[in-house]
Amino acid sequence: MSILQHWLTDAIQIPSPNCDDRPDASDISLVVIHCISLPPGEFDTPYIDQLFCNTLNPDDHAYFKEIHQLKVSAHVLIKRDGVCVQYVAFNKRAWHAGQSNYNQQQRCNDFSIGIELEGTETCAYTAAQYSRLATIIDRLLATYPKLSRQRITGHSDIAPGRKTDPGPSFEWEKIL
Repeated sequence: MSILQHWLTDAIQIPSPNCDDRPDASDISLVVIHCISLPPGEFDTPYIDQLFCNTLNPDDHAYFKEIHQLKVSAHVLIKRDGVCVQYVAFNKRAWHAGQSNYNQQQRCNDFSIGIELEGTETCAYTAAQYSRLATIIDRLLATYPKLSRQRITGHSDIAPGRKTDPGPSFEWEKIL
């Protein structure tokens, strides 16, 4: 796996419209780890792709009536089996963090890469996910000089009180 023109070479590419230019294209200096499952607690569905591409049908599940109009994306999703989907090129701003703050810097989407793990805050992540995440992080660190292992954080850390992911089931020691 490598990064070519800001895309992972062995990821499935499903471009999301929910992105735009970063205010400073050279400032890619944070990695934010998230988790997602749609519907909540269900895995291996097409709904994450649909949410990130604005095609989620609110009639497919009661929960979708609450979220189908959201305009969100992440750069990357790592599925339970380790398969990786990339929605946004790393040099673009994906809309994953929302209102956020990292070390007194507001608007983390401006300078971060968002990585979603298919899962929940309370369900153990898989060995395949940790392996793929570690590989992606290594490639990101080698490609973007402002990134460092000290600048990898969870969504809950940049949006405390609002977000809880990746949750207590995430084993940070497996990637840091």
